[in-house]
Amino acid sequence: MNIYIGNLSFNTTEDQLRQAFESFGEVSSVNIITDKFSGKPRGFAFVEMSSQDEANAAITGLNGQDMDGREMNVNEARPRADRADRGGRGGGGGGRRSW
Repeated sequence: MNIYIGNLSFNTTEDQLRQAFESFGEVSSVNIITDKFSGKPRGFAFVEMSSQDEANAAITGLNGQDMDGREMNVNEARPRADRADRGGRGGGGGGRRSW
């Protein structure tokens, strides 16, 4: 199961996240998301756990907990298709207006 962790300090490391989540079970992977141009952390990450029960326990146990002075938001990661329909960026516009 893939878990989303938001509101992370830019100083949080993958090792810190791994240690926090391993207290609830086996961690398959940890991925702190970075800006593709600067390489700096963007303040969120994904942790994958091998068991649904362990992942649910981690979500319950870590959501709202402090790490590096920030209160983490921890919940089940949504599939990409769900995230794409949030609005925000869109096409359209441009061109010359005739009055």
